[in-house]
Amino acid sequence: MNPSNPLLHPSPLPYGLPDFAAISVEHYRPAFDEALARHSAEIAAIATNNEAPTWENTVEALEASGQDLQRVMAVFGNLSGTDTNDEMEAIAADIYPRLAAHYDAMYHNEALYTRVKAATPPADAESARLHDHLLRSFARSGADLDAAGKQRLSEINQRLSALSEEFGRNLLADTRELAVHFDDAAELAGLPGSRIEAARSYAQDAGRNGYLIPLELPTVQSEQTRLASPEARARVYEASQRRGAESNVAGLVEAVQLRAERAELLGYRTHANFVIAEETARESAAVAKLLRDLSVAASTNAAGEHKLLAEQAELAGESFSAADWPYWESKVRERDFSLDEEELRKYFPLDRVVEDGVFAAAEKLYGIRVVQRPDLQGYADDVDVWEVFDGDEGIGLFITDYFGRPSKRGGAWMSSFVDQARLLGTKPVVVNVMGITKPADGSAPLLNLDELRTVFHEFGHALHGLLSDVRYPTFSGTNVPRDWVEFPSQINENWALEPAIVKSYARHVDTGEVISDEMLAAIKTASEFGQGFATAEYLAASIIDLAWHSLTAAEAQGIAAEAEAVAEFEARALAEAGLEVKDIAPRYRSTYFNHIFAGGYSAGYYSYLWAEALDADGFEWFKERGDALREAGQHFRDTILSTGASRDFMAAYREFRGRDKDVRPLLERRNLSGATRLEQ
Repeated sequence: MNPSNPLLHPSPLPYGLPDFAAISVEHYRPAFDEALARHSAEIAAIATNNEAPTWENTVEALEASGQDLQRVMAVFGNLSGTDTNDEMEAIAADIYPRLAAHYDAMYHNEALYTRVKAATPPADAESARLHDHLLRSFARSGADLDAAGKQRLSEINQRLSALSEEFGRNLLADTRELAVHFDDAAELAGLPGSRIEAARSYAQDAGRNGYLIPLELPTVQSEQTRLASPEARARVYEASQRRGAESNVAGLVEAVQLRAERAELLGYRTHANFVIAEETARESAAVAKLLRDLSVAASTNAAGEHKLLAEQAELAGESFSAADWPYWESKVRERDFSLDEEELRKYFPLDRVVEDGVFAAAEKLYGIRVVQRPDLQGYADDVDVWEVFDGDEGIGLFITDYFGRPSKRGGAWMSSFVDQARLLGTKPVVVNVMGITKPADGSAPLLNLDELRTVFHEFGHALHGLLSDVRYPTFSGTNVPRDWVEFPSQINENWALEPAIVKSYARHVDTGEVISDEMLAAIKTASEFGQGFATAEYLAASIIDLAWHSLTAAEAQGIAAEAEAVAEFEARALAEAGLEVKDIAPRYRSTYFNHIFAGGYSAGYYSYLWAEALDADGFEWFKERGDALREAGQHFRDTILSTGASRDFMAAYREFRGRDKDVRPLLERRNLSGATRLEQ
């Protein structure tokens, strides 16, 4: 063991929190080299064990192996998303294909596979489920292929790993480069003074004069809601859609082609079939039907909204284009629902939302307390560490990283540094990451409703990790299918504006006044307006994702690696699904669709909507419990949050809800009650 490299031995800090102060970039390469060698040796020892295969000496040994490698991967993987630099990008380009080859070698180890098949699990349900999961994982990783097939599969996986890293790196570079520059503060009319000052500070940090508006991950940028100038809105919107137009086209097309080839090699018609076979949806045809069925109703709703907004713009003497949609939607909300979105932000300062809202809700529901640990250091400025208690027992650490910076990729996510597992004696260390603009004067940012919901949403993922109570690390926390992992997070999102929670934290920053019932009612009513746009842009992205990954290998090879071909493919997919709405672009276009080309959501972006059917129905159950929040929360914790992937997901939902899901609450929430019935 190398005592000088902090990544190559367990951290001495509480819960195994990485000692970020001791870790530097030069530690990563040697740590990966050594950790890969150690894991290979552990795998070889299991596979060549002369003793007869048992559960303990084979499966549990396999579950316990690779802890050094997991530690290195967790630190590097998290920090390369939040604080990358040229050297880390070079390491990523080298190491990710090596990791793919390493895990292929493990799954292609015939002696290991034979021992896993021969090991008899204990009588408990979690062990039996793990055995079945491992056998499927070996088969889906090519263990049953011949030597030539295994070699080709490994080549594909290594190339896909490189393409994924390259896509994300290109997107981050384009996002920096295309941040929108303004010479004069007057061009930013409509933004509050603090936001204009932040734009000036951002420009200074980039070595430029004037003002700079950084880009967020989706197509529509939040500042389009407030910028009064149509020209400014158009510049921001157009810059957003240029990301990856040159740098990512060839890579995404190659990735689609290789994914299709891999699926066929493993016995599946398409990559979508391969992926969704392991999701709760089970069949890609069920997902395609869901998206098609909702497209007609969403298009109709969006067309009605378009007419209303265009009329409002015309009354104000302006034309209306796609870039103007968020601005005029906010104006109509203010006119029709007495909802001043700029004033509304003043009820949601980030620090109060987190401590008096997110954490307080978790205490009311699950009995846990979240206490800041200023003695523990995060990996960057403004990154805080919190300890989570269940009664007097510490159960894990929670890290918050809410502010955007040039070294951080866009979007919001939860990840982990340590997963809970009774087998290993580990407790969770999880992180929430966002890209909120930090006010230049050091004050807490005031959140819009989307940001408010995102803070609650990501903490729902964190709860899934923090409250995990499983034996095996494979099943820990959020290690579940994509169309299940969003269920707990979306349930938690609902609490943001529930009267039982919101009244405890939503106080006006200037007056201290608690948010009124009238304002909450206006928010609820206004939230029903705009569902056409929100649903249509989301469905459009989901349709594009599924279309790319429903290509056969032969069809994928026919796609040209050209920007025009990609644009034509997107347009054709939307038209075939019946989703063509004037002035609404997909939430993500292919060239900056990080979820599916650099994340883990390929053929899985539909999962947010699939999980929302569970969420909408499940939250109705919470509302039926009335004031009994603690009892209701404990039931949800016991049946859903603590179980990870250790049991059948729909059986867990039935135990929680008392029946199978009902999709009507989802359809009503999104004003889609006329849509065809969703089917599980």
